[in-house]
Amino acid sequence: MPPLPEGVREGGEQLVRLTAEAGAKVAALIAREQQGDFLRIAITGGGCNGLSYKLKFTPELRRGDILVRSAGVPVAVDPKTALYLKGTVLDYSGKMVAGGFKFSNPNAKASCSCGESFSV
Repeated sequence: MPPLPEGVREGGEQLVRLTAEAGAKVAALIAREQQGDFLRIAITGGGCNGLSYKLKFTPELRRGDILVRSAGVPVAVDPKTALYLKGTVLDYSGKMVAGGFKFSNPNAKASCSCGESFSV
């Protein structure tokens, strides 16, 4: 395992944890999409409850990032997102109805039915 870039620190699954199903799906998507080897989880303003989750692949880590290795997947989290994400579990379901990625965030006071936005 190469050393982390300057300004990047290692975090643990107490920040964010992927289930085995989510890890397998993300690994398959990383291989298929070839947009980068890291899954970046970000929280931005917007959505029905004020804050929304964003997932994207990125080829490199940025200064200030926290790298979490979970379910075989390297996950990049910026420090601002980390404040809202602590203890979150990312799951995946392949079901036709209500399938896809689902966040279980213990910090969320309310979330929308689609599971893509929340408030604290």
